[in-house]
Amino acid sequence: MFTADAIIDTVQTGKKTWVNTFVTNETVKESMIKFIDSQAEYTKKAAKVGMDTFTTLTSEAVKVGQEAMKFDYSKFGEGIMKAYTAQGKK
Repeated sequence: MFTADAIIDTVQTGKKTWVNTFVTNETVKESMIKFIDSQAEYTKKAAKVGMDTFTTLTSEAVKVGQEAMKFDYSKFGEGIMKAYTAQGKK
């Protein structure tokens, strides 16, 4: 199953590798790694909230569609015709 976490981890690992390779100052390197870890944590949370929201919206849309399918349009049409006919007799 697709998870955004795997993609996020791949990107963040690439950033860490770049930092470890090219940044020579240990203090700066440590600070940048912490920042990258914070980015990963935030992005994973944002992706989860986005996916949860999408799932909820989709679920509710399916429910609305199912309720619409239960509606008896023929009875509705008959009721409209009776009301229209009764209106014409007045």
